[in-house]
Amino acid sequence: MVKAGKLRSGTAQKLKRWKKGHSSESNPETSRYRQAARSRFFSRPSARSDLTVDALKLHNDLQSGPLEHKETKDDTAFEVDEPALTERTSATFLSGLSDCSNLTFSKVQRFWESNSAAHKEICAVLAAVTEVIRSQGGKETETEYFAALMTTLEAVESSESVGAVAYLLNLVLKRVPSPVLSLKFSDTSKVFMNIMSSQASSESPSALRWILSCLANLLRKQDASVWSYPSTLQVYHGLLSFTVHSKPKVRKAAQHGVCSILRGSDFMFGDSAPSHHPAAQSTARFCIKEMEQAGGNKEDTTVLHILGLLKELLPCFPHGAVKSCCETLLRVMTLSHVLVTAGAMQAFHKLFSAKPNSSSLPAELNAQIITALYDYLPSENDLQPLLAWLAVMEKAHTHLSSLQISLCLGHLPRLFTAAMTCFLSPHVQVVSTAAQTLKTLLKECVAPCMAEIGSITSTAPSGNASYICKVFRLVEEGLTYRYYSSWPFVMQVLSCFYQVAGKEAHPIMVKSLQSLCDLRLTPRFPFSGELDQTVGSAVESMGPEIILRAIPLQIDGNEDDLEFPRSWLIPVIRDRVKNTELGFFTTYLLPLATTLKNKADELSQAGRNLESKVYMTLHLQIWSMLPGFCMQPTDLATSFKGIARVLGMVISDRSDLRLTVCHAIRTLINKSIRKEEDHAEVARFAKNFLPILFNVYTQQPAAVDSAALRMPVLDTIKVYLTITDQEMVCTFLQKATEKLCSQESSGFTRLAVMDLIMAMAPCVDESTMTTTFELVKPYLASKESGLQKKAYRILEEMCGGEREPCHQFVLTNLEELKRTLLGSLKSASSPAKRPRLKCLIHIVKHLSPQHTEFITAVLPEVMICTNEVAVGARRNAYTLLVEIGRAFIRFCGSQKEAILQYLELIYAGFTGSVTMISCTVLALTRLVYEFKDSLERSVIEPLLRNVCLLLSSRTREVVKTALSFVKVILFIMDVKVLATHMPLLMEGIGNIKEDVRRHFRTKLKNIFTKFIRKFGFELVKNMLPEEYHKVLVNIRKVEARNKQRKTLKHDADSESENEEATSKPKGDSIEDILADSEDEDEEEKKGRGGKKQPGQKGKAWLKEGEGDEPLNFLDPMVSQRVLATNPDVKKNTKVRHDFKLTSDGRLIIREEADDDEKSKGAKEEMEDILEEAGVKSKNQKRKFKEGNLDEDMEMEPQFQYKAGGSGIHRPLSRKGDSGGQYKAKSGKGDIKKKGQHDPYAYIPLKKAQLNRRKKAKLQGQFKGLVRGAQKGARTGRKMQRKRRNV
Repeated sequence: MVKAGKLRSGTAQKLKRWKKGHSSESNPETSRYRQAARSRFFSRPSARSDLTVDALKLHNDLQSGPLEHKETKDDTAFEVDEPALTERTSATFLSGLSDCSNLTFSKVQRFWESNSAAHKEICAVLAAVTEVIRSQGGKETETEYFAALMTTLEAVESSESVGAVAYLLNLVLKRVPSPVLSLKFSDTSKVFMNIMSSQASSESPSALRWILSCLANLLRKQDASVWSYPSTLQVYHGLLSFTVHSKPKVRKAAQHGVCSILRGSDFMFGDSAPSHHPAAQSTARFCIKEMEQAGGNKEDTTVLHILGLLKELLPCFPHGAVKSCCETLLRVMTLSHVLVTAGAMQAFHKLFSAKPNSSSLPAELNAQIITALYDYLPSENDLQPLLAWLAVMEKAHTHLSSLQISLCLGHLPRLFTAAMTCFLSPHVQVVSTAAQTLKTLLKECVAPCMAEIGSITSTAPSGNASYICKVFRLVEEGLTYRYYSSWPFVMQVLSCFYQVAGKEAHPIMVKSLQSLCDLRLTPRFPFSGELDQTVGSAVESMGPEIILRAIPLQIDGNEDDLEFPRSWLIPVIRDRVKNTELGFFTTYLLPLATTLKNKADELSQAGRNLESKVYMTLHLQIWSMLPGFCMQPTDLATSFKGIARVLGMVISDRSDLRLTVCHAIRTLINKSIRKEEDHAEVARFAKNFLPILFNVYTQQPAAVDSAALRMPVLDTIKVYLTITDQEMVCTFLQKATEKLCSQESSGFTRLAVMDLIMAMAPCVDESTMTTTFELVKPYLASKESGLQKKAYRILEEMCGGEREPCHQFVLTNLEELKRTLLGSLKSASSPAKRPRLKCLIHIVKHLSPQHTEFITAVLPEVMICTNEVAVGARRNAYTLLVEIGRAFIRFCGSQKEAILQYLELIYAGFTGSVTMISCTVLALTRLVYEFKDSLERSVIEPLLRNVCLLLSSRTREVVKTALSFVKVILFIMDVKVLATHMPLLMEGIGNIKEDVRRHFRTKLKNIFTKFIRKFGFELVKNMLPEEYHKVLVNIRKVEARNKQRKTLKHDADSESENEEATSKPKGDSIEDILADSEDEDEEEKKGRGGKKQPGQKGKAWLKEGEGDEPLNFLDPMVSQRVLATNPDVKKNTKVRHDFKLTSDGRLIIREEADDDEKSKGAKEEMEDILEEAGVKSKNQKRKFKEGNLDEDMEMEPQFQYKAGGSGIHRPLSRKGDSGGQYKAKSGKGDIKKKGQHDPYAYIPLKKAQLNRRKKAKLQGQFKGLVRGAQKGARTGRKMQRKRRNV
């Protein structure tokens, strides 16, 4: 039950409020009592408790309902001699609220305010009505409450009671069946109308607002036929008359009710729903009449109230009503009243944003409104109204394009003319908004019709094409020097235009491309980045052939100088070209690249090495375009044969271009083959490309070549094999095996051939795989670790392939695979462990219950590999352990029995050597983490007992793995279950030897921290020996310090959020844009120290004529002279921040690490647990993406060591003298540098300087500094005297 007390006056403002988004965090920050309860978790109460089962039952009965106590024989804890209080004697004014069983009134209880008299009245009325319904045997349905409340409404007289009844009636009317409301409409509406007339002039708006809501709900439930009666419209007009009421709450309730009736009546959602509400026409007439009666009186707020109503209702009106209302809106905008104009613009914006159908807003009326709005174009200096006007025109044209695209295109040139004028505005916000508006119009209005329009030529276009041509000419004009300050935004619009219409309208865009090229060549052009993006958009849409025809590269190899002014086009085309003709590269760029290469060779032979390098660089840059041309080419089937021979020659002969060509081929196969003819054409050249790639890969690289250059070749081979015919692959594989067995092959060649066999093995049929397996079987026992590893890699690829022949190969040769892997167990080298374990993983997936002996034989090797040095081998060992567990589950059917049987095999490792014991614990840790949901308490207890015994070992390796197991147990086990094992764990940790404990002090501290967080400091301290208490106290201090730091940070964040909440943010909606003009008025008046006068709410300013020219009031464009902002007041809109800006004014915000310490700490803890459980590899310095790097490649080691310290660890590279950056380049002395400290000798303050033994040494350093400073001062004085004498 809610407490019905009152707060002292003024206390509400002093209360601590919830931080935004944290209202559900109801737990207190202090946890003193919870910590105390945790510390007593294992202790039993000493005294006898009176808490019994019957006492709990009695408590539950007291909480849930009326007291009904029944005595039993065993009831000795509580004795009730007297009957309990009845409901009648214990009832309060809240009883009706708590006893009401109808969920309709749950809102009353949910938003209860104890200090509100109105809420108490509501509860009293609800209690009385509920009592009446119960006394008459009612079921407390909505209909019963409706009838009782209507009777009560006619009986009560006071305004407070009427408001309370009306509030409850408003809640229940939404759930009353529609037939009941239709039947009682006449009587109910009459009661409502009488109360409305009596409460119209009341001081308290509560009763009237709820009655209006009730009437709206009543009218919403009526059928469409009822609205044909004059009495219904009379009732509706009674509600409509309150939409201009002087009290805001009443007016808001009436307007909300009218909107809900016209837009949400029940019959508007049926199958035979009318297009418009029957009362929409009369509502429109009412709005027009009210606005006309208000006239031009600026003190009358009726027009503003009607405008607020029309914002929501205009899309609901029929065509005639919309037209009349729009005409009226345009008339009232001529008053030059700032707020009226803003409200009218909001109404138009809502109308177009709602996208009404043609029955409400046909295309012709939409176009007429657009034409009329040009008469109200604000001045370019009137910031907020101009932004609002652009927003309205954008929505208007977007909606017109959905109705009639040709009519919309006809209106676009005029809007683009007005928008391009905005680019001359001094306000960056206006320029940015105008650019965004034009880009939206291009995407929404122009893009959908370009395919239908077709190609647009520059010779006298007609129809819709002429409109596109006019619009582009207007945007192209923005490249003139008038728009210099807005060129970044003009280029954004041009870029969008190229993307939208470049494919069809490129003939009319050639001049703009040439203009952009001329601007790019301008010295110190500041917008090169934006221009490159614009030209890149043209490349993407038009294609490089059209771009280079309009802007030739002007590079032919016969240049007199090395300027190459248009070489900037090459990287632009390289980065943006795609979905174009591959044949253009063959016919134009390839010959140009050959010419440049020949020119470079000639210059190199002539000894002109610098010029040769320049031409060679251009040659390489042109070849770098090839991957872009191979991205979804349109003529692949016809053009690939023309370039295939050249690509093969380049791969074979040109090592500097080999990576580029391989990248192009991979792009062509992976991302461009979509049609069957393209697939057949590229696959046809496999017989040519694969031998070349094989030869290149098997050739030993020269000293100048890096081994890493061979990896892309192998990747290209793998990709090409995916589309090669299987018979051809089998042929290549047979030749590779012959070369492998050849006596002439060197060691490098054998390794390379085995890489090729590894790539081809998954792509052949089952019989060829079997032959390959027989071939590589001897290499599995080879003493050369490289060959052995490659052999296992081949077997891994065949066993793990996704194709059907790979699965058939494993099933057919399963027994032979088992024998081979078991036979080669002893001869397996350490580098071969990773692929060997991978093979076992693939084989275990195909095993059946009769292969349990094989798993038992392999298991010790797998467990030993969990302690391998190689990260890959450890990772595969843990994965294989999990896969074996899943195989046991598959064998047994019951998951718990399977895990128990599996763990019994693991337990055998405890009888082995020290290394085997530590590996066993690691394996158990991984399995416990993976199958934690299947482990019962009977399995966990002996496991924990054995691990805790290992903690007393003198071997650090064993203790380390046991501590890892404890960390995982702490993470996965429930607190209640973990509490039962707490003494065992604490005893085991307490038995750790002193030297071992000192070695693992960091790991132990981490474990103790987790124990303290779960069970409290006192409990952990009492369970551990004396020597651990010091570290526990330290942990408690660190935890308290961290908690205090988080609290301070939380409080600081709360204060900053409260400060932000006090300043009202400005949104991007049309209402927020138009509301800024009023804020400027208020700021100016506050600056003068005066209060805002009610009569100055809609104040406007007149912009005088230029120079001495007087203002002409007969000018038809005089409305643009009426400004909503004071032109003399310069508003400072700059916000100080630490972010850099782009040339177009956008912020550059770089992503940083998450600053949330809580989430960061949880993430680090989770990573730590995953590492201990073997899910994530430890100390994994380098991470390679799958498929990007072959693990068998020989890579040169990359040393990460950095010298530091003394002796042999000292850094050998000498650093520059301290203060050297301040020395003058010419002359003597130091100079000051902007943004840096003054050139003084800064002495670092260190704790070591307090050492008395080093006092003499430090004094000598200081004396040297002083002497140096004095010497410099004397030199400076001498130079000054010399200058004076001169």
